Amino acid sequence: MSFHRRLAHASAALALLALTACSVLPKAESPDVYRLPATAMQHQGTAPVAWSLRINTPQASRMLDSSRIAVMPQGDVISVYQGARWSDRGTTILRDRLMQAFRDDGRVGALSSDDSNLQADFLLDADLTAFQSEYRNGQPVVVIRYDARLVRNSGLRIVATQRFEITQPASGTAVPQVVAAFGLAGDALATQVVNWTMQQSLQASTTR
Repeated sequence: MSFHRRLAHASAALALLALTACSVLPKAESPDVYRLPATAMQHQGTAPVAWSLRINTPQASRMLDSSRIAVMPQGDVISVYQGARWSDRGTTILRDRLMQAFRDDGRVGALSSDDSNLQADFLLDADLTAFQSEYRNGQPVVVIRYDARLVRNSGLRIVATQRFEITQPASGTAVPQVVAAFGLAGDALATQVVNWTMQQSLQASTTR
């Protein structure tokens, strides 16, 4: 066999090998990316308070501190929805949801997050111990558990703590329906956290 013919056979074999490899390699995942739905809170229409507030990203386990959408299909088994992701880590999108709620409410004018690390009179810190859907009686229910700590920045003294636990049934098992339930649960949590923070901060400010 001539050199040119051997070269042609080798090239054909390499091309066949490349084609075979392309057919067996898994396709890269192209997930649907979801924002956390949110409904704007009613603006209170009052003058902003004199103190400032910084909202910290809550601490959470590695599974919740992730862009994957967590689900517990049964018992203590925790998994994620395939082909779907949050637009950011779960802890970050929840912090941003609370930031949005405080802005909508309007009573705290001097508002910041731990991204900017600005000084503030009070810090809203928390542990996020649940941010997932759980199957109950065959239907998904979104659960958010947020253990809040209101901290006076001067001396880093905890002035109040509160556990917030929200459960919101989804209208169906499809991912968009579950995401919608996350949005409703986030709305309920934001309302409760804003009102609690305002009450506790005002009390702490008057008893300084």
